[in-house]
Amino acid sequence: MRPQFLRTAFVLMIFSTALWAADHGAALYKKKCAGCHGAGGEGKPGMNAPALKGSALDAGQIADQITKGKPGSKAPHTKAVSGVTDDQAKAIAAYVKGL
Repeated sequence: MRPQFLRTAFVLMIFSTALWAADHGAALYKKKCAGCHGAGGEGKPGMNAPALKGSALDAGQIADQITKGKPGSKAPHTKAVSGVTDDQAKAIAAYVKGL
């Protein structure tokens, strides 16, 4: 019976961590990205902000763009997004890929 308890506790821990990460990514996206890219990642053509929903970029590429910027892209993404750590960028990227 004890091994079953440990397996259940482990599964619950993993599941709750995944839920926290998703909530964290959503909150960070809302704070740092939604103003330009829209609440649902639909983009805002009037601001020339592209849609993120359905992006062909993978989560790693999105996180890199957040943390490093992309030379030649439109401001503000020519450089890193201010105040976002690597882990936060990964959480945002995972959220974006789920849109």
